[in-house]
Amino acid sequence: MRIEEAVKLAKAMEGENLTELHIVNGLHPNLPWRYYPRSLRELKAALPNVSLKAFTATEIHHFETISGMSASEILDELIDAGLESLTGGGAEIFDWEVRQHIVDHRTHWEDWSRIHRLAHEKGLKTPSTMLYGHIEEPRHRVDHVLRLRELQDETGGFQVFIPLRYQHDFVDMQDGKVRNRLQARTQMATGAEALKTFAVSRLLFDNVPHVKVFWVMHGVQTAQLALQHGADDMDGSVVEYKITHDADNFGTPNKLTREDLLDLIRDAGFRPVERNTRYEIIREYEGPDPERRESPQPMRV
Repeated sequence: MRIEEAVKLAKAMEGENLTELHIVNGLHPNLPWRYYPRSLRELKAALPNVSLKAFTATEIHHFETISGMSASEILDELIDAGLESLTGGGAEIFDWEVRQHIVDHRTHWEDWSRIHRLAHEKGLKTPSTMLYGHIEEPRHRVDHVLRLRELQDETGGFQVFIPLRYQHDFVDMQDGKVRNRLQARTQMATGAEALKTFAVSRLLFDNVPHVKVFWVMHGVQTAQLALQHGADDMDGSVVEYKITHDADNFGTPNKLTREDLLDLIRDAGFRPVERNTRYEIIREYEGPDPERRESPQPMRV
């Protein structure tokens, strides 16, 4: 987008009681480095009370290439422009045995960890992620989590771990052609496998305070069940999210409002608490209806 378009879109969401803009840009072949800090400055000027969570470590690595600056200098300028957190993307699976087949960029564990370490040294808290359910094996997931846990022991900068379920059925909506070069080798993780991944991740991460379920990638019902399997955070009311909706084939809604999320959390048997990017409590809500929970009932979804 042109920066003016991005600001216009963000301002249009202002009435949604927006607390955070989560921004990723990919590795654009032509945009100059100056586009990125300018975009944050103008978004922050338009929405001064909204937190900016922006850019993956992979993008920061790309910015080093196009700017000639170091990651430390880049982070300093982005923080000055309003950056409050990196995003957790680009992690995928760190083990090279798998990674060489699933990424087409040059940011691997060494640079991903270097950049998050720098961000933590500068006082940023960041999320961490893992993309699972493609060609990796359980041992690769465990290796991935243990690397993150070791880095967390060193820096203490990860606020949350987010397992992301790989979307198998990617079909381009324009022409119907399959774009996934690994299509013949992959099979999306089942709901049961997803819940096992959440449970094992929660047990292994003795030093990361939160585990998040991203309902867009897991579907609403699996997301509810994940709250019973180690997740304590359900991603916020996503107003504009196109990547997975172009990929998935199991009918996640395009948007969940704040009220939708409150209903889902209560219906899973929990009391909702709204937080900001820094995991500070914004508001606490009433819990589930105790009378409805006196006897087992199917969840209303």
